[in-house]
Amino acid sequence: MNVLFDGLLKNKKLDDIFAEIPSSGSSRYFSYQGLIDASGRFANVLIDEGVQPGDRVAVQVNKSIEAIILYLATIRVGAVFLPLNTAYTVSEIAYFLENASPTLFVCDPKRIGDFKTLLNDLDINNATLGVWENSDSDAGTLFAKALKASEDFDTVPRDENDLAAILYTSGTTGRSKGAMLSHNNLLSNALALKDYWQFSDEDKLLHALPIFHTHGLFVATNVTLVAGSSLIFLPAFNADTIIDYLPNVSCMMGVPTFYTRLLDDQRLDRNLVEHMRLFVSGSAPLLAETHIEFESRTGHRILERYGMTETNMNTSNPYEGDRRAGTVGFPLPGVEIRVANPETGEVLAKGDVGVVEVRGPNVFSGYWRMPEKTKEEFRDDGFFITGDLGTIDEDGYLKIVGRAKDLIISGGYNIYPKEIELLLDEQDGVLESAVIGVPHADFGEGVVGVLVAKPEHALDEAAIMSDIRDKIARFKQPKHLVVVDELPRNTMGKVQKNLLREQYSDLLR
Repeated sequence: MNVLFDGLLKNKKLDDIFAEIPSSGSSRYFSYQGLIDASGRFANVLIDEGVQPGDRVAVQVNKSIEAIILYLATIRVGAVFLPLNTAYTVSEIAYFLENASPTLFVCDPKRIGDFKTLLNDLDINNATLGVWENSDSDAGTLFAKALKASEDFDTVPRDENDLAAILYTSGTTGRSKGAMLSHNNLLSNALALKDYWQFSDEDKLLHALPIFHTHGLFVATNVTLVAGSSLIFLPAFNADTIIDYLPNVSCMMGVPTFYTRLLDDQRLDRNLVEHMRLFVSGSAPLLAETHIEFESRTGHRILERYGMTETNMNTSNPYEGDRRAGTVGFPLPGVEIRVANPETGEVLAKGDVGVVEVRGPNVFSGYWRMPEKTKEEFRDDGFFITGDLGTIDEDGYLKIVGRAKDLIISGGYNIYPKEIELLLDEQDGVLESAVIGVPHADFGEGVVGVLVAKPEHALDEAAIMSDIRDKIARFKQPKHLVVVDELPRNTMGKVQKNLLREQYSDLLR
């Protein structure tokens, strides 16, 4: 038995539609049987490419239904799926490939030259480079091989504790860490969410999320699969397209940016969404005013939940009951949540602010090739220390009040400030920098760089932005640079980023 693949596809009505994929002129459709057949083709290709159980398959490709099928095929051969943000530059990708040592790296053919050179330079155990395009294009060797491959494939058995995926997450010290997620981590969470949010085979989900992130890949897609639901699979968020398709679906999952942009469109009203069952938001904090305005305009109260790369989903506001703005609800079934003193680990009383800790079948096993870091992040009794600061009120609702590690979440993406600070510090005339996240109506948080100039130097903010533009992904780039005389510090010399966040809290509003 392959725990995850069998669990996702168990007892499905094979003739039912899994996905509708809108394209120019018409739409394509995949039934559940078609999904199984196509994943068998891709699984045979992976075997031909030398992929064995436990090997990593790294993937940086544009969103397509075939990319979902590649994920399922990777699970079927017993390998480990490693999705990478499509915005990452070649230099950023180099770290992930060197750290994960994949057997196969699947990329867009437009970047083939850069990545061939990169693989040669890294010499990762003779890793293979797979060239990718979806079926709307006639290029791509990996996809072409799949079209010719057999759909018959005997799925490789894997146990619940075997690795299914590695997702890289940002921290505030050191490089990105690979969170190791098992078959049971992913399946148990999908089953819990299906029941908690009452998904069934009657549902149709509007899917406009990226699939290199836990929200779009493991929440939206896996929940659809375990419920036997269907989805409309859009390449990205576009307000016009979303409004066109809302009458044809029952549910939508999004990040706060989706909802703020829909609220900017006067076509969003009660009539447009009167048939809808559920709107879910996550990956970044949803402002209370967004909650209020959305309910006023549509009659629907957005359901907010809380998760992270290392744990999938931890809590959710109730499907039936009071969905409280500013909170992320209750622990999911089987998940334990507590708030503790960050230093001593002492469990705090309700109403007290401390670090949020979580234990359950959804929690990852550790960081790839970082045993010491893994040990640091777990209590002796198995609770994972999230690094988020929160409080549990008298009614049991969890509220996230901040982050102990200065992580920035913008548009649902985690951003590691130190990485940007290192680039800024390299700029001519920059003495030092501090990167912070401040409230942003569209993205939840926006990146702001605070710079101190060297003596007798004048800083050109536009020139600095131009220089770093091609060195980091667009979502990480500062939305504003500020020049100050000095950075605020405490008596130990540590930069007080909390003071900077307070000072510039209205800068991007």
